[in-house]
Amino acid sequence: MDMRRIVAVLAEEAEQQIQDKVWKLASSDRALALETEARLRDVVGPQDVQQALPQIKRLEHLRETLAVLAISLARTHGRLAWFLSGALNALEPVLGWRALPSEGGGTFGTVLPSPEEYLEAEDAVRRLQDALAQITAQSVDPGSVHPDQRANEA
Repeated sequence: MDMRRIVAVLAEEAEQQIQDKVWKLASSDRALALETEARLRDVVGPQDVQQALPQIKRLEHLRETLAVLAISLARTHGRLAWFLSGALNALEPVLGWRALPSEGGGTFGTVLPSPEEYLEAEDAVRRLQDALAQITAQSVDPGSVHPDQRANEA
């Protein structure tokens, strides 16, 4: 299954959980999801912008996407953490990519991705951006407070 499809399934599940009121978004999770979405949009732009970049810059942007997701994941728990973890897993192939030729040396198992693989990964990130926008557009559970927030209020 390609990255786009994995992210699409992940997004559909998240949207269904919110619609079914299984996932009641806490205000702190909503803020983190909004921040994550904005940072992802800063990193991976529209298709024409990304395709105009040299491959090394495109890879840099995709790696930064992984960093954004990892940092956000470290700052939350529960369903948002599970969603972000799934997103990281979907984009895992990017970790094995390189943009430079080996020039006779070892590559630590990395590979040169094709232009189609770059496009696939960037499309997956754009779908994540859209999913986070959908997640944050849903109502926030007013009684839901992040566990860390409860500890600070005590």
